[in-house]
Amino acid sequence: MTTDITIIGAGLGGLTLARVLHVHGIRAAVYEAEASPRARSQGGMLDIHEENGQRALRAAGLLDQFRGLVLEGRQAIQVLDHDGAVLFDQTDDGTGGRPEVLRGELRQLLLDSLPPGTVRWGHKVSGTRALGEGRHEVTFADGATVTTSLLVGADGAWSRIRPLLSATTPEYSGMSFVETYLFDGDTRHPATAKAVGSGSLFALAPGKGLLAHRESGGTLHTYVMLTRSQEWFAALDLTDPAAATARVAGEFDGWAPELTALITDGETTPVLRPVSALPVEHRWDRVPGVTLLGDAAHLSIPNGEGANLAMYDGAELGAALATHPDDIETALTAYEQAMFPRSAAAAAEGTELHEVLYGPGTPHSLIDMFTGHE
Repeated sequence: MTTDITIIGAGLGGLTLARVLHVHGIRAAVYEAEASPRARSQGGMLDIHEENGQRALRAAGLLDQFRGLVLEGRQAIQVLDHDGAVLFDQTDDGTGGRPEVLRGELRQLLLDSLPPGTVRWGHKVSGTRALGEGRHEVTFADGATVTTSLLVGADGAWSRIRPLLSATTPEYSGMSFVETYLFDGDTRHPATAKAVGSGSLFALAPGKGLLAHRESGGTLHTYVMLTRSQEWFAALDLTDPAAATARVAGEFDGWAPELTALITDGETTPVLRPVSALPVEHRWDRVPGVTLLGDAAHLSIPNGEGANLAMYDGAELGAALATHPDDIETALTAYEQAMFPRSAAAAAEGTELHEVLYGPGTPHSLIDMFTGHE
């Protein structure tokens, strides 16, 4: 099989690229390892920023539909001390520029905007090779291959396309998240639901914290952050959820029960999410016929920008290809020259935000950031 533009990965970035190309009358094929759109949970809430994520959706012609997905009131923020005392409370008055949506619903919006057959499910990449003159062959786990004039790696942190451009791999950041869910919080977990509030909760201490979001239907979605070695997390037996959550909750001994309930009362098997990152200044020399976007290009410590940058990368790459339809290399050069400094600046800001959230001055350093004080 031969195609002109092949996108590996049907995440938000890859789908935005495919959609922007479609808007400009350019066909692309998206190959995704997952078996179907609902093969796994797509994660929780995303705040979509005016300066990048919303600009990408505007370029994709989907901004109005996106607004229909927004969960009102979710830009509210509460910062609590470890004893449950409210240190900072900011309501959502509707004027904020970072509305919250569910990642799965946003992804489905993008999927529904593409022509049938654009996404080919169940195609896990097993290998790639350069064929010369900017062409590449991609081999999938079932033995099928595709040859393409332009290969785009939109396949996340552990990209199988990145090695064509860079030998750099992500390194463990020293911290991991344990993800938990409580359902029907207002009825079944009222004290914890009150602690989370109507939007986001931050309960922080140096080197650890609880970050929770109120999703739809009273669902309370929590990321428990701990600065611990990979070996410490490897010792968690996630096949025994009670034992695993008890050990994680032990790191928050003495915290208010309505907060630790976010860990101990979880109603799903906890999910471990190690945090790895590429170097802040990660970049590569131009290689004909291939490029990267999103986490495949610039994986960083979580800072609220990951999904936004991936979508913006997709929109910008799509616009560059539409501007230079007969000169792929000019389009890729323009895209990468703008993307490298943009992603490096965001990664550097993420490192600074990590210090605000989990450094020695937390949680007051976070409150100072929210209120504009140094």
